[in-house]
Amino acid sequence: MAAAASHRSHLAALRSRPGAKVLIVGGGINGVATFRQLALQGVDVALIERGDYCQGASGASSHMIHGGIRYLENGEFRLVHESVQERNSLLEIAPHYVKPLRTTIPIFSTFSGILSAPVRFLTHRSGKATERGAVLIKAGLVIYDLFAGAGGRNTPWHKFRGTKGSLAELPMLRTDVKYTATYFDASVHNPERLTLDVLRDGLEANRQARAANYVSLIGHNESGARLRDELTGEEFDFDAEIIVNATGAWVDLTNGSIGAPSQFMGGTKGSHIVLDHPALLAACGGREIFFEHSDGRIVLIYPMGDRVLVGTTDIDADMSEPARCTDAEVEYFFELIRHVFPTIEVGHEQIVYKFSGVRPLPRHDDTAPGFVSRDYRIERTELAGESIMFSLVGGKWTTFRALGETLGGKVLDELGVSSTVSTRGLPIGGGKNFPESSAALQSWFGARSLLASRDRLEVLLTRYGTRADAVLDAIGPNDPTLPGCAELSVAELRYLAEHEQLGMLSDVFIRRTSLAFRGLVTNELLVQVADAIAPVLGWDAAEQARQVSECARVLTEDHGSNLALTNA
Repeated sequence: MAAAASHRSHLAALRSRPGAKVLIVGGGINGVATFRQLALQGVDVALIERGDYCQGASGASSHMIHGGIRYLENGEFRLVHESVQERNSLLEIAPHYVKPLRTTIPIFSTFSGILSAPVRFLTHRSGKATERGAVLIKAGLVIYDLFAGAGGRNTPWHKFRGTKGSLAELPMLRTDVKYTATYFDASVHNPERLTLDVLRDGLEANRQARAANYVSLIGHNESGARLRDELTGEEFDFDAEIIVNATGAWVDLTNGSIGAPSQFMGGTKGSHIVLDHPALLAACGGREIFFEHSDGRIVLIYPMGDRVLVGTTDIDADMSEPARCTDAEVEYFFELIRHVFPTIEVGHEQIVYKFSGVRPLPRHDDTAPGFVSRDYRIERTELAGESIMFSLVGGKWTTFRALGETLGGKVLDELGVSSTVSTRGLPIGGGKNFPESSAALQSWFGARSLLASRDRLEVLLTRYGTRADAVLDAIGPNDPTLPGCAELSVAELRYLAEHEQLGMLSDVFIRRTSLAFRGLVTNELLVQVADAIAPVLGWDAAEQARQVSECARVLTEDHGSNLALTNA
């Protein structure tokens, strides 16, 4: 199989100098954040990812940047405090992708859960589902708001409303709602692109830093690590003093593959569906509905643009099987919608995308999945040839920057190197100088009005942040878009192939754009995009056809896409 040209250049950088002080294995958000942290300190660091960046759990999240109010019930006060502070920080340093998210909790009782909550807190077992009432939720939100800080807040304080006020704001809610509690968290509509931005920051900060996707760690001995190019099957040795295992739920499998077996992990599967459902979108009233389902699980209905995200499950995962959203999970999602919006009908035909991932949770034995700690820890192991391995156990999206500093700090200590640059307050990628006010946005669009239409500029700014200027320079003025898809052009696709390490056709639709997520991919578009990128990636006619066929399979079988639909 012909490998991508841009992939070959990054892979060639590893093969031409087959060694580094630190090798990070895993290109999810936490591995990438640690990579950036070390690159900023001038460390010779390399990163590999067996699939595409943000392809695992990082790309299968609920798209929330949140403090995790429900973790208070687990007693994880340190994690919640850190998460709320990191949420506030990301609103400032990554404003191109992280936005404020109004969140409403519908509440159907006043005092329920007061007695059972301490039992859950002490035992971490769910037991019989007991509804959380207004008093319990109020107490949690007060603590949550205090963790966000009394001064200099960038999110409003929470508010409670009674039945009348609640139904005035959300008239499709169950009529027996007693209260609603509304507070603010944050959303990340493009987690994959945020991950790429963090990675690119690391690559640009340090000329020694290298990263390649579609490369896996398959062994380790006295000579160092053994790596495999997953696009060609070629193998080579790579020497590193320290290996960082940031493969998430696959940490134990990765350790086992290099002769260092472990039993650190106990991941749980979380699935979601995306709906094209105007009535449900309207019922949400422009905010996430975050609530307790009848089984006691905390679930969500979340408007994203003109689509609605519904999730999530929390099921012990079999790591030998690919994570997919099952029919039973879909029925569960339909039930939870009816639980709060009983008059809204929803069917399978309104699903435009399904996705599932495995949370990198620690081994939890008898602890109920919902009560497993979302905090993280770092395990140190000695390997052959005097190498050291750090395994990351746990970790969540919101705290990636702080986690990167902590894990990076462990590595620096091992190397005897001091940290000289902090990522606290450091803008991420296209978030630098991002126009946030209405006036600033108008100015940004106006200054580029001769380069592209307003609609096209909005797409590019949403996709790249202020790095859109580099894309505009590459594609030229008034670049024509593809027939039937105003969000892509041949020139932009070639830019992606040259600069963003495309390895598979599916990378374009799932992780470089949000087209698959919104159900906007067709068989015709698959062929158009493959035609555009094939010359850059060195695909011959047979490989191009194989890529189209495999991408169609991934989108239909793994994600429930309907490729027969016309482009919107």
